Amino acid sequence: MTVSLASWYLVPRRRGSIVKSRKDRPLLTNREREVFDLLVQSKTTKDIAALLFISEKTVRNHISNVIQKLGVKGRSQAVVELVRLGEIEI
Repeated sequence: MTVSLASWYLVPRRRGSIVKSRKDRPLLTNREREVFDLLVQSKTTKDIAALLFISEKTVRNHISNVIQKLGVKGRSQAVVELVRLGEIEI
């Protein structure tokens, strides 16, 4: 088993502990939720920035913050995890 494959199996445990420790407050900020709601609608970073009247860099920062909170490796994994947690819908 490769290291990356092994880490994929270990990530849910790590993610679970992060999420549980945040039960007293929402996992996502309102803006992070807006960004991911638009991401699942196949909007690009540029589209999201224009729709929310923020810079593309700010959109990338919101995405990066969520990826870090969840302990995942990319946008796609973040979306899958947010759907699994019931934070967003597709």
